[in-house]
Formats: sequence, structure tokens, C-alpha cells
Amino acid sequence: MPIVELRNLYFSYEGSAKPALKNINLVIDRGEFIVLTGPSGCGKSTLCRVLNGLIPHFYRGRLSGQALVAGLDVKETPTYILARHVGMVFQNPENQLFLSTVERELAFGLENLGLPEEDIERRVKQALDYFGLTDLRDRPPYLLSGGQQQKVAIAAVMIMEPELLILDEPTANLDPVSAEEILELLEKLRKEKDISVLLVEHRLELVLRYATRLLIMREGEIIADGPPERVILTEHANIVGIPPVVEVYKILSDTRYALKNIPLTPSDLASEIEAVVKREVGH
Repeated sequence: MPIVELRNLYFSYEGSAKPALKNINLVIDRGEFIVLTGPSGCGKSTLCRVLNGLIPHFYRGRLSGQALVAGLDVKETPTYILARHVGMVFQNPENQLFLSTVERELAFGLENLGLPEEDIERRVKQALDYFGLTDLRDRPPYLLSGGQQQKVAIAAVMIMEPELLILDEPTANLDPVSAEEILELLEKLRKEKDISVLLVEHRLELVLRYATRLLIMREGEIIADGPPERVILTEHANIVGIPPVVEVYKILSDTRYALKNIPLTPSDLASEIEAVVKREVGH
């Protein structure tokens, strides 16, 4: 069963005549790593709010169509139940880290579920070990680096064992090294925990190598959906900015130096150029 099924979904915020979401049709299967991108204000965050139940339970407006998450009707299911299936990580981790230590942050959600103390202790220890946070367990989150804070935020969500992890531009405030570490962590979680990942991101050059699908939104609609190496070559990709390595591919495509495969990373591009050089030397 798909983890997400959206059929003919529309949403308009209260007081707005313009729909924030228009005719959204989307199916997400378990284990997918989906990158969602598009211009600011195109509806990306609104779509995420539907998936975790903030729409329609906290944001007023008109929602029509079908929205199923883990088989549950979003319209009829309280957010605290949806939270057991969907985890949300925001751009700025400081907005969701508010307790005095890393250990308490990880325990907070489990305590709200009313789990026995021994189960909470066991799962917190497992999470600290898995995410490499053991040495930080007694540290206040506000004293951590941006990358460490984001890792704690992800751990605090994943300890609830969701089936879908949604992240709204989690690397926006991180340096490239920290961003790469977070993305590697997400890929590890997807493979080892068999979860689906929906990542909202503008910096495609960082994330395309991990994506199994790329979605592009514009004015509330999904205008492109498919494998990243195909979608990134469509005209729709121009509205979000094509990564430089893909631009090189396009420039060379009509020459004798055309690359065999579409590179999604600088290392991909280096390998493709090396293959072209060997081919030319062989001639």
C-alpha cells in the first residue's frame, strides 16, 4: 500500500480566492526518496502541511479531494495519530528544539505517547547511538552547531518510527560539509529503516544524487514528476535553476564530445568527461 495517495486535491487558505494547491495527484511508495522543488510560494510547504495534518486541522481553509497518508484520511484523522506515521523536520531546527538537553528532546515524543519508562530509556539509547549523539546527550541543543541541531531534530522525529519523513529545506542554513552529512544520513535512514523521504529543497546540485523522483511545483500545481535525470532536462526545470553539471551536459550534447550519461554530481561529470577523453584518444 502506498504511504501517500493524493487525488484531485485542492486547498485554499481562508480569506484567499487563489488556491494554494490545485489538482494535486500524487502517490508515494515506501522507500522512495522524493525531492520537491519549485519557486517560493508555489505550494511546497502547503503540500507538506496536508501530509502531516496541519491542514485542515490547524490552518483554516477549504480542502477538497482525497488525501490518504498511511491509509488514513487526513480530513478525519487527528494530527496526534498522523504524527505516528509522518515526521516533519523544519528548515530551522531551533524552532522545534526547546528542552534543556539532547536526551530530553529525544524522550519528549515517547513520553507523550505514554510509553513505559524502560521502553523510553531503551529507544533513547538506541537513537543516541544510531545518530552519533551519545557524547552530546547532556548538552543543551542551543549550544550545538547547526548541523548537530539538525541531526538532533531528525533523531527526535525518527525515534517515533514514522513511515514518512518530510523535511522542509533542512540544509538551507548549513555549510556544504554539514549539508552533505545530513543528506547522507537521510539516505541511510531510507535504506535501513525502509521509510519514504520527501525533501523540499532549492539547491538541486546537493540533492539530486539521492533522489529517486523529482517533483517540480508552480502556482500550486505539480508540473513535473519523474526520475531526476529526465525531469531536470525538461523546460520545467528552468524555473528552479539547472545544476551546472547538467548545463555542461546540455552544452556538449550536440557536439562530438557528447556525454553518454546525465551527470548529477561533479564526480559524475568528471567520470563522463574522462570517458570522452579516452574515447577521443582511442580515435
